[in-house]
Amino acid sequence: MDESERRKVGDRGQVTLPKELRERFGIHGGDEVVVREEADRIVIEKPVTRADLAEGYRRRADRDRELAESLADVSDEADEELGDAPDW
Repeated sequence: MDESERRKVGDRGQVTLPKELRERFGIHGGDEVVVREEADRIVIEKPVTRADLAEGYRRRADRDRELAESLADVSDEADEELGDAPDW
């Protein structure tokens, strides 16, 4: 699909989103979208849902946990080589 595709605006201000874009962004009939102005343009986007936020937080927690586990090994190695850090 081209980056832009012409659509007619109906008398009530309605525009049909191209099927390919609806499928790519997971927008289905009855879904809500956010319509806003940005830099003299009209932007239509899927809103961030609580489920989206929760999934993002879960992924971040998993990534943080993995990082902490990998750094624990490095920290243990450093303690063995250098001794404990001084308590200043």
